[in-house]
Amino acid sequence: MIQPDRIVSTTCPYCGVGCNLQMHVRNETIYRVTTPFDAVVNRGTLCVKGRYGYDYVYNKQRVTTPLIRKKLQKPGKRTQAFDLDEWRQVSWDEALDYTTQRLVEIYQRDGSDALAVYCCAKATNEDNYLLQKMFRALFQTNNIDHCTRLCHAGSVVALQMAVGSSAMSNTAAEVIHNDVFILTGANASENHPIIALQMKKAIQKYGAKLIVVDPRRIELVNYATLWLPEKPGTDVPVFSAMAHVILKEKLFNPEFIDTRTENFQDFAASMEKFTPEFAEIVSGVDRNLIVAAARMYASAKNGAIYWALGIPQHVHGTDNALALINLALLTGHIGRLGTGLNPLRGQNNVQGASDSGAMPWHYPGYQRVDDEAAAIKFEKGWNQPSGSLNRQLGLTTTEIVSHIAPDGVRAIHIMGENPMMSEPDLNHTRHQFEQLEFLVGQDLFINESHAFADVFLPAATFAEKDGTFTNTDRRVQRVRQVIPPRGESRADWEIICDLAQRIEARLEVPTARWDYAHPSEILEEMGTLVTEYAGVKYKRIEQVGLQTPVYDDNHPGTPFLFAEKFPRGRGKFHPLEYHACAESIDQEYPFILTTGRVLEHWHGGSLTRHSWLDDLYPEALVEINPVDAEALGVKSGDTVNVRSRRGSIHLRCKVTEKTTPGVVFIPFHFHEAPANILTIEAIDPLAKIPEYKSCAVAVTRASEKDLKNPEAQQARGRY
Repeated sequence: MIQPDRIVSTTCPYCGVGCNLQMHVRNETIYRVTTPFDAVVNRGTLCVKGRYGYDYVYNKQRVTTPLIRKKLQKPGKRTQAFDLDEWRQVSWDEALDYTTQRLVEIYQRDGSDALAVYCCAKATNEDNYLLQKMFRALFQTNNIDHCTRLCHAGSVVALQMAVGSSAMSNTAAEVIHNDVFILTGANASENHPIIALQMKKAIQKYGAKLIVVDPRRIELVNYATLWLPEKPGTDVPVFSAMAHVILKEKLFNPEFIDTRTENFQDFAASMEKFTPEFAEIVSGVDRNLIVAAARMYASAKNGAIYWALGIPQHVHGTDNALALINLALLTGHIGRLGTGLNPLRGQNNVQGASDSGAMPWHYPGYQRVDDEAAAIKFEKGWNQPSGSLNRQLGLTTTEIVSHIAPDGVRAIHIMGENPMMSEPDLNHTRHQFEQLEFLVGQDLFINESHAFADVFLPAATFAEKDGTFTNTDRRVQRVRQVIPPRGESRADWEIICDLAQRIEARLEVPTARWDYAHPSEILEEMGTLVTEYAGVKYKRIEQVGLQTPVYDDNHPGTPFLFAEKFPRGRGKFHPLEYHACAESIDQEYPFILTTGRVLEHWHGGSLTRHSWLDDLYPEALVEINPVDAEALGVKSGDTVNVRSRRGSIHLRCKVTEKTTPGVVFIPFHFHEAPANILTIEAIDPLAKIPEYKSCAVAVTRASEKDLKNPEAQQARGRY
């Protein structure tokens, strides 16, 4: 057996669970990953991505030298360049000087509204804190966002409205203390596999009862006491009908409601119309199942709700999350061990990136940019002139794309994100990116978005730098450098500091400080401005992470929230109305498309599809129920055309009972058949999150003529 030169402990770069990894290194090469049985998050277990999905670090397509386009791009005529022959290798000085020149030139000509930046949920807290700081302090723009806008924005807004905090209230491992828990809009077995194992343990060893509410027959349905197979987009009627039953049968918690909530009467009145009979008509869920679920959850000693992207990714995503929050407030299943409202975060550091201020409406710590006291606080903390920080709310990710225009957004800096895979209606997104004047790419690989870039800054992977990630449990954990950066790649925080110093010199403005010797100093600075991180120091998290809030150097962290009060004082009930999805099925488009992830891959595929994991699941498949497949005359392996009002893609089908009749499912990891060619631009008016979980499509068997169509081939992706 190979003996390692060293074993380095770090945190998994994939989903929000935040598993501990032990990286075995020999001759500066990672050759094995293990995890200790006493790891506080994952207890000796890892999914296939965590255990085997690290080899993208060595992929030959990785870019490890700074690049500048050989041909200058003109707005309105920009083209994608994946081929490295269309780029020239340059020094870091030339790349950063060129980036500085162009960003400052556009800023001085067109003002702060002309610039925008995508931060990154794959990057560390320190990386994200610095990038938003640079654009806020030096360019006075709040056009700053990241992928939380495309995943849990509806949950964040709803939780802020109802309780004053947007984070997961409890620790995922507390599921063993649940006697009843609801899982909705979340395929935990594939998207959060370690949490799914904990859920199975709660059921099999501790006798917990599971209620699954989901349009798909996910694997955990096999362990559930009840499955409510709702139509996509009918969450508000289903969960409000549960509230209706709890109210009518007086199963609510009057003491909790009286002492810790407000607006109960208005809420209760709005629930009158949500009868189980009405919900059955709208959602397709048997009314008796709704009644049984309501009684089971309300009667629990410790009830909890877990959800993922199936709840917020709707035009009424905020209302969906509010419907869940109403249930918890109604029953008092919050503020105690083994209870709570638990949005499962999809990416490794989406919680931390949000905490770090990678959003258009908030400074770090969710402090509003239009709050004068907060703005003054950050001006002092960043050594900026009084009144210099922008008090206007910035643009969200979808708004950034829509505002690309000669008199709008002209330059974008993208760190680790890929809007050309993640935005809805990708044909429109492509058109908008063609109008840009300047684009900075900062990443590992040239992806669909960075292929439009003018300059590419090669970043280090998670295994090549130090920092911290904050997982879905609010646990801040160490990321440690395992091997040296490959080629000339650099840690994101180092790239940002070097770039910011050049921008400051060119603008001749006071320094906001960029001379950090180590990322620990960056986190400490953030802690001086964010109360919840004040006690998070590297020396305190060397062995085990701390769960925020951590108010000082002696604070032990907070496993669950709201034990005594909510951040807004009282929890607020919200009356609700039912609103249908933005797009209904009809004779021409008779199927509902919903999108999501598979076990072997992760988000836009930029990491896993450059790993051997791509061999396990090498192509996109559309899941079709056997009833629909028979009507269409297709079987597993047949190539079909899936078409919406916005575009079409070709891919093979998988006939399975995992999806319900009338609903088809496509994963969004594959550039060859990008699901977001099909999805609709409609967004939640409060959270600004797109409706990825429901749009109308047609499915037909693909003909030879279809497959040879050049337009169809172009829609399949980069090659």
